[in-house]
Amino acid sequence: MAPEKITSAQNPKIKNLKKLEKASERREQGLILIEGLREVVLAVCAGYEMDTLFICDEIFKDQEQYKLRDILHVGSAIKHYQVSTEVYNTVAYRETTEGIIATTKPKEHSLKNIALGANPLILVIEAVEKPGNLGAMFRTADAAGVDAVIICDTKTDLYNPNIIRSSLGTIFTNDVVTGNTKDVIGWLKQNNISIFAAELSGAEMYYTQDYKTGSAIVVGTEATGLSEEWINAADKRIKIPMLGEIDSLNVSVSAAVLLYEAVRQRRI
Repeated sequence: MAPEKITSAQNPKIKNLKKLEKASERREQGLILIEGLREVVLAVCAGYEMDTLFICDEIFKDQEQYKLRDILHVGSAIKHYQVSTEVYNTVAYRETTEGIIATTKPKEHSLKNIALGANPLILVIEAVEKPGNLGAMFRTADAAGVDAVIICDTKTDLYNPNIIRSSLGTIFTNDVVTGNTKDVIGWLKQNNISIFAAELSGAEMYYTQDYKTGSAIVVGTEATGLSEEWINAADKRIKIPMLGEIDSLNVSVSAAVLLYEAVRQRRI
C-alpha cells in the first residue's frame, strides 16, 4: 500500500512534529525527533525503535553509505508518510535538509546498561549545557572508539535536535548514559577505572599519564570547570599546556586532545 500523502501543514501529524521540538513534549510522548538520512539510519542500526517516517520525495535522495532500505527493512509496521515540499519546509530545522524526518522511541541511559570490556576508555562530561559542544564530543567519542560516554548532571535534554544534528547522529552510535556525579564516581571506583580529571590548577601534563588500563577522561564546563567532587575523587588531575594568551580551550577540543592521547598510547 502506498504511503499517505500529506499536503497541509495543518495536518495533525505535522503539528505534532512541531510539538516534538520541545523537550517536555518528547518526554510526555516518549518520542524523539530525528532529521537527516545518516542520522535516521544510524539510530535504526543502533537499535532505536522506529515509530514514524516522513519523506519528501522532491528533496530526498539516497546516499551510497546510508540508504532508505536500511530504514524500511526493520519492518512494515513503520508508519510512513509522503509530504509535500511546502509542508516539509515548515518542520525541517536544518539549513541543508535531506527530505527525511523520523520519530523514534528513546532508550534508557543507565549505568547498569554499560557493557564493559577489558581496559575500557570512557569519556565523562559534567554539566555541559551547549548542544554544539555535546554534539562535537559525541563525534569525537565515536571516532576515538570509546567504550561509553557518561553525562553527569546534564543541563540539557539529551535528544535536543541540535545535539543530534551537531553529533551527526553519533549520539546513537555511542554507548551513552546519564547519572549524577556521586553515583558515577562510585561506579568508576567499583569497576577499577582510573579517573583523570581535566583541571588547570595543580594538574600534571596530560601526556605524562598512562591511559592503557581502564581510564575515564572527565571534562567540565569552560566557565567553571569541574566540580570539587570530581577533583577530589580524581586519581590524577591533568591539563593541556596553554602557550598563548588565552587560558582555556573549548571543552570539545580539550576532550578530543585527551582522548586521542589515550588512543595513541593504546595503539603503540
